[in-house]
Amino acid sequence: MKIKDKKIHFKKNFKEYFKIVSKHKWLYSLMIFTVIITEILFISDKYLYKWLIDDAEKFIVGTLTQNAFLNITILIAGIFLGIVLIRSAMSWLNMHMIAVVEPKLIYDLKKKYFSHIIRLSHQFHSEHKSGKLISRLNRGAGAIESLTDVFVFQAGPVIVQFIFIFASIAIFSLKPALILAATMLVFVSYSLYLQNKQKRIQLEWNSSRDAESGFIADVLTNVESVKYFGAEKRILSRFKRFIFRSKIKGKKFWDTFSKMNSGQQLIMGIGTVAILYFPLMDFLNGKITIGTVVFIYSLYGMISGNLFRLMHGIRTFYRSMGDLEDLFRYGEVKNEIKDKSNAKEIKIEKGEIEFEKVYFGFKDKEKIFNNFNLKIKPNENVALIGHSGSGKTTVVKLLNRLYEVDSGSIKIDGKNIKEFKQESLRGATGLVPQEPILFDDTIYNNIKFSRPSAKREEVMAAMKFAQLDKLVEKFPKKENTIVGERGVKLSGGEKQRVSIARAILANRKILVLDEATSALDSATEHEIQKDLFRLLEGRTSLVIAHRLSTIMNSDRIIVMKEGKIVEQGKHSELIRKNGEYKRLWNLQKGGYIGG
Repeated sequence: MKIKDKKIHFKKNFKEYFKIVSKHKWLYSLMIFTVIITEILFISDKYLYKWLIDDAEKFIVGTLTQNAFLNITILIAGIFLGIVLIRSAMSWLNMHMIAVVEPKLIYDLKKKYFSHIIRLSHQFHSEHKSGKLISRLNRGAGAIESLTDVFVFQAGPVIVQFIFIFASIAIFSLKPALILAATMLVFVSYSLYLQNKQKRIQLEWNSSRDAESGFIADVLTNVESVKYFGAEKRILSRFKRFIFRSKIKGKKFWDTFSKMNSGQQLIMGIGTVAILYFPLMDFLNGKITIGTVVFIYSLYGMISGNLFRLMHGIRTFYRSMGDLEDLFRYGEVKNEIKDKSNAKEIKIEKGEIEFEKVYFGFKDKEKIFNNFNLKIKPNENVALIGHSGSGKTTVVKLLNRLYEVDSGSIKIDGKNIKEFKQESLRGATGLVPQEPILFDDTIYNNIKFSRPSAKREEVMAAMKFAQLDKLVEKFPKKENTIVGERGVKLSGGEKQRVSIARAILANRKILVLDEATSALDSATEHEIQKDLFRLLEGRTSLVIAHRLSTIMNSDRIIVMKEGKIVEQGKHSELIRKNGEYKRLWNLQKGGYIGG
């Protein structure tokens, strides 16, 4: 899913943001309420200053007695103290609400989008780098926090301030109120004009940073290859190009602020001169009191300082919207493979598999399968062989609905696999891959991953079956040894035994071995083959192999070429024929077929 345009869809993003917020609407509303009350209280003490100054003026000219002025001063001080106490309580409550609400919003967003992304099709994940997905998920989480801060600490409070300040000034003098509104309008319009130009730059900058993150993840995932080939300098050179692009895009993004800052200073300067002039003229003409002048000046000083806070909030708003746009676009990606509304959980009893009149091909490519038919009996051990591109791996992926057939059907125990939930289907079949897929966790937890409900004795029994128990005894932490990222702390044979133990614990009726020993040395492969033969007993199995010597004892060998079955039978039958199998056997002399 590449970005086809650089437009930020504000309406859709707002809708998605408030959809997440709606789960906590009462907490969110309470948080906004505390903000409004706090801002009103910050304005209310300016009324106290006006009251105090006006009465001080009356006391000076003799229209107010000393005793009365003292009583008023004590009253004002008491009210001010009450305001400070309430304001402090509200500020604490506001910060407390932020601490409660924001983690909930981040949790909900991460949960929703990680859940959505992890359920997207195999094709989606094969086309998108994990580093880019991680980058956008983390930026989206940061953006929802920043956006909430904008509403609560930056733009929201300033807007509330402006409404009450404008109304407060207008009560005493309309001209300064209109000047304030005009200054704020010009200030915001100018700032928005420049920030609007940043939107495209923001998405371009995001795109360059995503590419950078994707490259970093790719390199770190394959760091062994980098070191084996002595490619550090070459990788560093490529990395410099990525970070140079990010630097250029970042510079363009921030360059607009130099223009913005100078323009904002000019606008505020003109506004300040105007708002100083008119209230002073009104005072000299006897239209307002000195307390009112001070009141207007203090309110203007309060809002003018916060205009920069407002623009920082708007800048954060645009940046957050850009980050959310990148993440929310993933939300629009639909899974090509969908479950039926009445899809059921699968329960495999016999383990019979049938491909019936299957047609399949990738978009814009020639069909891989045209009227492909294959039936595997319960408990039958079937091997698939053939050169790269013959369709072996595609058979397995179609069986697990990682891809959807164009037409025809795939059945398990006589029922179309489309009748079942995808997750249930995949969970009902076992897999021992060529490169074991291990998490950076303990050996014990990696095995238990296939059946989380398994008891300890079952996990240990699976380890014993895979002859992993003897190897583990040599480790200081035994089965609690951390295997490292992708199992890098284990040898190839050790990793494969973990994979076998995992498959044993899963105890699936249908089992797939995808070149399970082709990456191992001959001695290790010979040892593990014994475990694999034991593993296949009493199960329907599909074995993809390149070393023909490893599948000589299969019940049936399927020879594939260009998406077609060209031969099938036992080894003893096929070797006597002058066909494709014998040709491959002679080519490798019991060794390995490339691809």
